[in-house]
Parts: sequence; C-alpha cells; structure tokens
Amino acid sequence: YGLEEYAEDLNSGHNIVSTVFIQCGAEYREGGPKEMRPVGETEFIAGVAAESASGRHGPTRVASAIIGFADLRLGAAIGDVLDAHVDAGTGLFRGVRCGATYDDSDIIGNSSWGAPEHLLLDPGYRDGAKELDRRGLIFEGWCYHTQMAEMIGLARALPDLSIVVDHAGGPLGDGPYAGRRAEILEDWKASMAELAACENVVVKLGGLNMKANGFAWEKRPDPPTGEELLEAARPYFEFLIERFGIERCMFESNFPVDKQSCGYNELWNSYKRLATNYSAGDKAALFHDTATRVYRVEA
Repeated sequence: YGLEEYAEDLNSGHNIVSTVFIQCGAEYREGGPKEMRPVGETEFIAGVAAESASGRHGPTRVASAIIGFADLRLGAAIGDVLDAHVDAGTGLFRGVRCGATYDDSDIIGNSSWGAPEHLLLDPGYRDGAKELDRRGLIFEGWCYHTQMAEMIGLARALPDLSIVVDHAGGPLGDGPYAGRRAEILEDWKASMAELAACENVVVKLGGLNMKANGFAWEKRPDPPTGEELLEAARPYFEFLIERFGIERCMFESNFPVDKQSCGYNELWNSYKRLATNYSAGDKAALFHDTATRVYRVEA
C-alpha cells in the first residue's frame, strides 16, 4: 500500500488536506543495534512525505506527522532511540506507538511485534514512556477493551504524558467475544468513562472495521455502505464524544487496515453522517482541529 495506491483513496471524493503516519513496521534497518532498527521506518516515511510534498500525487500532504516505534521496555535507555527518530524525521516525528494488544484467544490477533501480556504495567516500560514525556512526544496507545484498566493506570501514573488511544478503545466482538455485543458495550462504556477522567488522553473515533471487532464486514460479498458503517459505530462514537468532549476526539481512517472491510470514501461518508447536525466548530474539531493540535500539524 504505497503512495500511489494511497493517493487513489485520498482522491476518491473527500477533501483530505493532510495525513498522519502511524507505525506499521515498514522498512526497518537491516543491521546495527536491534533497538535502533525501527528508526529506518521514520527515515523511509520522511522520504514519502517529501515525495508527497512535490504534489505529483495530489494536493494531500501525506505523512505530515510521523508516529514510529520504539521498545519502551528499554526504560531510560530508550532516549537515544527517540533522539535518533527525531533526527530521522526531519521535523515530522511526533511520538511512538508500541501496540500492547494481547488476548489469550488464537482468533483475536495480538500485537504484530509480539507484545507480552500486561505490557502497560511493566515498570521498565513506564520508565521508557517517561522519556517520551521529557521530549514532548506522544504515546500512541493501542490495546483491546479488556486491557483498558492497564491503559488507565498508565495515564494516571504519567499525567503529563500526551496519550492518544487508538481505535475507539478496541471493543472486541470476534472469537470468544462474538454474540456478546450488548454486554461488552456496557463493559467498554465503564472503562472508557473512567479513561475520560484522565485529561491527558484523547481518543480516535475509528478502527472498528477490523475482523476482531466482529461486525463481519469482510465476509460480505459487497462492502458496507456509509449508512451501515455509521449505525454499527454510532453507539461507540457518540458515547466517546459525550464523555471526552469534542476537543478530545478525532476521526481516523485506519487505512489500509480497514480496507479489508470497507471503502475509504464510504468510511468518511459515515463520519460526515454522524456529524450532520453538529456545529461548524464541532465538525472542524472532529475532522481537523483536534488532530492538527495533538500531532502539531500546520495544515
């Protein structure tokens, strides 16, 4: 899913002015110290951003901010890795996503880098997160709803750390969680309401169209419409907006991962439908202003 393919989605009908790159494990360095290898991804994406800035692929500024990877279990020693990311990012590096997704079920996918259970409780990991805070960098948090107590604990332990929680807090609906949507929704609401009390946390509205979420879009012969996507996501998004407030919520595409289930155009149509009756200021926050503030994007 390179820049040319991405441009096809970006130019499919919506006014996408800029994007933020979120860690995906691409183009790591082949040699050198293991902890430094993820810096290769930041180097690569900084090059993609420069190519996008040429305008050859359309008006969107792709990768106007970069979230990379660093193994925060290194504790205070991760500082050298973070500084290398900052240097490689040519002014675009904004922080780290170190996905903590873990579930005992073989059906539910776990972190691509093999994160252990209870990672967010690891004292060494939290020491690494402190190095993000010292540099004014973001902690991009990706875990399942079953792990939200650990995310809350991290947010409370480091109240000055800027935390972005991905994918609406990861409510599961596949495997052992299938057929329990109403029950899980209530559990998720309780956790997310508690998380909302942590003022250093903002949340992304999106990322609910993966197999693990259990809507089974990927099994259909035809992709869902914007209306169908909205009705599936509405209970989650409206609750998050109510509890976190507009200024701490932002829509996300989660592409290309959501491409397994839906189209880019239809996804953003669903968000526009949700915000139909919102004020111009609230729409601006959800679609643009929260993201540009949090990720320090100039567009």
